Amino acid sequence: MDRTLIIGTRGSDLALWQANFVKDRLGENNIAAELKIIKTQGDRILNLSFDKLEGKGFFTKELEEELLAGTIDIAVHSHKDLPTENPPALIIAAVSEREDPSELLLVLKDCVDVRQKMSVKFGAKVGTSSNRRKAQLLAYRPDFDIKELRGNVPTRIDKLRNEKYDAIMLAKAGVSRLGIDLSQFHVEELTPAELIPAPAQGALAIQIRESDKELLDALQVLNHPNVVEELAVERSVLKLFGGGCHLPLGCYCRKEDGKYQVFTSKADTGEDFPDRLFLESDTTEGLAEKVVARFDKKRKLPQSVFISRELTEQSYFSKAMKKHKIEVDARSLIRTVPVIMKLDPYILKDTDWIFFSSKNAVEYFFSLKPELPAGVKFGVMGAGSEEVLRTKGHLTTYTGVGIDSADVAHEFAKLANGTKVVFPGSEGSLKSIQKGLSPETKVVDLPVYETVLEEDIEVTTADVLVFTSPSNVTAYFAENLLYPDQKVIAIGKSTGRKLDEMGTRYTLPFSPDEVGLAEAVFGL
Repeated sequence: MDRTLIIGTRGSDLALWQANFVKDRLGENNIAAELKIIKTQGDRILNLSFDKLEGKGFFTKELEEELLAGTIDIAVHSHKDLPTENPPALIIAAVSEREDPSELLLVLKDCVDVRQKMSVKFGAKVGTSSNRRKAQLLAYRPDFDIKELRGNVPTRIDKLRNEKYDAIMLAKAGVSRLGIDLSQFHVEELTPAELIPAPAQGALAIQIRESDKELLDALQVLNHPNVVEELAVERSVLKLFGGGCHLPLGCYCRKEDGKYQVFTSKADTGEDFPDRLFLESDTTEGLAEKVVARFDKKRKLPQSVFISRELTEQSYFSKAMKKHKIEVDARSLIRTVPVIMKLDPYILKDTDWIFFSSKNAVEYFFSLKPELPAGVKFGVMGAGSEEVLRTKGHLTTYTGVGIDSADVAHEFAKLANGTKVVFPGSEGSLKSIQKGLSPETKVVDLPVYETVLEEDIEVTTADVLVFTSPSNVTAYFAENLLYPDQKVIAIGKSTGRKLDEMGTRYTLPFSPDEVGLAEAVFGL
């Protein structure tokens, strides 16, 4: 191009990083540009929460006005800040590659309690200005005292340093882009499947005048069509819900193994328990509409659910069902009993890893009061086992994601191959993780409990049956059959394989924990 482009940007450290990122990419393609800093309503009004600010686009409106006036050629936005409708005569010309959209919980080190979920002490004062984050955090930790937190990224971190909060939440993308040293804090990273991000979080939107065809063509070197496709689903969901930045809505779309996966969380307010949904599809066509339809308050949900484990009223699954007045019959169809009463200390000698495939394995292993080797690391199959391990005062180095034990075995092997790994578990374990390790890995199987099937199991007439282990499937179908309209959910693929043997159709959740199971019930 034969002109120097003017890039409009907000003046925060993060906004300037984003604008300079675009400027540098343009420079690599022999296009000259310079920056113009523009102050927005969101920058000027710092004493109000987002839901108190009037209108939409309070971080973008002034930049768009300058674009329309011709005083700048490009506006660079955090894509999540944009309203779902472009102003007339403006278009998004390009979308950057997406930074990791995970969330970070930064915790003052004297407020850390690893026995609690997210490693934050009970009743902690947690700073966030987002209703989306607030609703999801309180669903996991209703004891949190959520406090308003405004300002740019360094300002928010300074407020934590000055101990105005016990912990704060930030998007990982902003911290990564600014290269901020977080070593003085304890950092918990929450994946997009754990705490669902804002639509379009982590991506940059490059906005221009629709009439500037030459610039549109030039900017295609910065555009990532795969990201555009995924963000289109997220922003369509946001648009269909009629929401803006203050709506307690999280939506994240990604393409995985040829399928589009969409994670959604929605609440009416920041104080309400959110509904969550996980959907998979071969195509994005009509996908946003399918997501929104599942949240229709007129949609008929199951009236009753049976789950093959004991639950407390405060458990995530119980609260998710109670919100919609779904009756829960929670009872295990098996009993577990210990198989050893004393642990030979030699078994743990020189152990590098201890891996748990179930919550029972954690409980029975620590009941033996083991003397742990210095530096030993812990791996677990999923979030449920991780939570129980926390209650014993230990954090995991590796937590399996998803419901396929073969995938977890493959990922764990990258860390543990060639080391000594002890596997506390049940007698008759399928040893799925062990099978994924290399021959040079020293594998020690340590049966710590066995499973006993209950007798005279009462049949359930619940609309949905949730089975949480292969043994529970065996116990139930030894004496009972399904009613014609009953639906079945299996917690993972090993449980699913047992249902396959019974000729029973079932649904699998995304994750083998109470959140995943609640999502699966909601998605039926």
